[in-house]
Amino acid sequence: MRFPAAILLSLALNIAVIAGAAAQPPATATATFAGGCFWCTEADFDKVEGVISTTSGYIGGMAVNPTYEQVVTGRTGHTEAVEVVYDPKVVSYERLLDVFWKNHDPLAKDRQFCDRGNQYRPGIFYHSEDQRALAEATRKTHQARFKQPIQTEITAATTFYKAEDYHQDYYKKNPVRYQFYRFNCGRDARLEELWGKPGS
Repeated sequence: MRFPAAILLSLALNIAVIAGAAAQPPATATATFAGGCFWCTEADFDKVEGVISTTSGYIGGMAVNPTYEQVVTGRTGHTEAVEVVYDPKVVSYERLLDVFWKNHDPLAKDRQFCDRGNQYRPGIFYHSEDQRALAEATRKTHQARFKQPIQTEITAATTFYKAEDYHQDYYKKNPVRYQFYRFNCGRDARLEELWGKPGS
């Protein structure tokens, strides 16, 4: 049976549109990072073009629906983390990894800056095999920079529990307290020591 040329052309165009749609990246994607105090990690990622939202919370532990009071004891196994929803057409996962590495201390085990305990351990929690491979590649690249072993864990993302509302956008709600904490914790001084001045 022969089909009219117009029908064949229409079918070809529809197939091309479907194939093109399948090749497009998803509208949004999720990345999860633990870089110490989630107030600071959230503030760092909010500056990145293409990041749609950031949420402070807890990941990597055993308890269900943990509270801050539970997590801060270090007994639940969770670490403070930030869930980043981003537009992959605007910002790549590789770019987010770069932001993450340069905004935490990868040489610190079970702590970050002035905060101590496994609830502050640094980590990348991947959501796909592509994210895992990219995370491991960047860890290998950065390890060449340091004599000490990198302590940042790379782990499959488990359930992420949103932190209490007063922790969300803390740096916006309490700018003076936030800056006082960040300065006194020595975060930026240590980051400059590790990575150089921002933009260098």
